[in-house]
Amino acid sequence: MTVEIINPFPCLSVDNLVVRAIQKADVARIVRYFQLNRTYLTPWEPLRPEGFFTFEGWERRVIQLVELQRHGLAYYFLIFEKDTDEVAGVITYNNIMQFPFHACNVGYSLAEDAQGKGFMRRALNLTNQWLFDNLNMHRIMASYMPRNIRSEAVLKAAGFQEEGHAKDYLLINGQWEDHTLTSLINPNWVAAINE
Repeated sequence: MTVEIINPFPCLSVDNLVVRAIQKADVARIVRYFQLNRTYLTPWEPLRPEGFFTFEGWERRVIQLVELQRHGLAYYFLIFEKDTDEVAGVITYNNIMQFPFHACNVGYSLAEDAQGKGFMRRALNLTNQWLFDNLNMHRIMASYMPRNIRSEAVLKAAGFQEEGHAKDYLLINGQWEDHTLTSLINPNWVAAINE
């Protein structure tokens, strides 16, 4: 594993994957990812307005994401196979809170043609560790619909522990869906001196 900070966004790599924070130059790449995987991702995501699938919509969104990343309030990671320019998946960290919570939420999606290759498990392990090491997160929380067996397997492989069940937790594809709540705790967390 190598870690490199660029402009000040992380660019990480593991095995044959590059995982890096989104930047303004990535607008066309992320639009292509969501356009190509629109049908495949629909059962697992909120209903998206048409602007979500356009260059103009993502141009505005990426500007906001870059600012959130600049301030350490959210991170939007893109997953690539090395030597390719095609987004294979995304990992998002939001609701990043410092003292006294030191926690955030994580969500992710993976392209249909990237399924079954271990990409998400490896990328998630990498980005989780980056948040632990660089943002001093104590807890990363994730949830999944009980019928989403692949997501459950990814989270278990990444060390997330089940914490409970939430009824009608998120509005997914126009329907309120129950979710299993999980978290990953940083075993090496140490309070900062100025807290």
